[in-house]
Amino acid sequence: MEKYISIKDLEDAATALLPKAAKDYYKSGATDEFTLGENKNAFKRLRIRPKSLVGITHFDLHTTILGERVTMPVGISPTAMQRMAHPDGETANVKAAQAEGVIYTLSTISTSSIEEVAKAGPNAVKWFQLYIYNDREVTKRLVMRAEQAGFKAIALTVDTPIFGLRRADVRNKFTLPRHLKLANFEGHLSTKIHSTGEGSGLSHYVNNLFDKTLTWDDVKWLKSITKLPIVAKGILRGDDAIKAVEAGCSGILVSNHGARQLDGVPATIEALPEVIEAVKNYNVEVYLDGGVSSGTDIYKALALGAKMVFVGRPALWGLTVGGEAGVRKMLGILRKELEYTLQIAGTPTVDDITRDMVRHESAYSRL
Repeated sequence: MEKYISIKDLEDAATALLPKAAKDYYKSGATDEFTLGENKNAFKRLRIRPKSLVGITHFDLHTTILGERVTMPVGISPTAMQRMAHPDGETANVKAAQAEGVIYTLSTISTSSIEEVAKAGPNAVKWFQLYIYNDREVTKRLVMRAEQAGFKAIALTVDTPIFGLRRADVRNKFTLPRHLKLANFEGHLSTKIHSTGEGSGLSHYVNNLFDKTLTWDDVKWLKSITKLPIVAKGILRGDDAIKAVEAGCSGILVSNHGARQLDGVPATIEALPEVIEAVKNYNVEVYLDGGVSSGTDIYKALALGAKMVFVGRPALWGLTVGGEAGVRKMLGILRKELEYTLQIAGTPTVDDITRDMVRHESAYSRL
């Protein structure tokens, strides 16, 4: 693991190892992939404004998320079907999160079950990402299992009435390899993804399964069946953030689904300030995912108001390269880069990172 010193190093090594269909599935975005690029490029348009001679005697990355103490404001996003990346899949990922003291989020469409992940990481802070199925009993059972297994929150994906058009998956006629299954289900729901229909097997899978008719009233229904806090994942507008809070959500995850849903939407770091402003008078935490690949990216998101960030693809790259050790390496890279950024910027704790620490590049333009 020593030869990997950046997230890019891990990505390059992982994409060289992965089979084409799995690599394209993990890497690709919607249609022309403009937003996929912008998720990263928008971070580059922000400038950190370091303070000098602040007298740093200590630094601390710890923070508290929904009442749970974590070692740094970085968590692992839900990504589907992780056993395509490594035989241990989600169980290796949660072990790494447990060892590093960060939040791990399990996808509904995972290749390790809720119970397997709970057993692998009994002391990890675990969230469960939820899609609401047409069959509400299926949904209810998933939520009950997550609650019984010790998961601490439900991350409800709100941006997916259908899955986005991902051309790489259509070209590859992507399906889950037949030796794997969607482990949270039995029978048809676990194996339907082995066939493609006319294009992507993932799109074929969700056809007639996910509930397109969802409204914010359904969040109230979800809240009625669980004691766990609900995080609305996939918010890009301030008014939607307010609706989420009013429906009972405890957290807002500013996310564009890794740029995999609708091309041409804002990069998440661009959408973040609007959401922060909208909910400033509400008791709600705001997080961000999408395009985060360095300690300075994390810092910029915190400066713009995010309580923490989540990373999806970087965890997959680490998982591919080295299983649990690879994910720990990925988290270690981000931790070290964030530690350096805090100290050199003159903000030794997470609470010291205020809005004035970052400006858009346009503030430095000279006409």
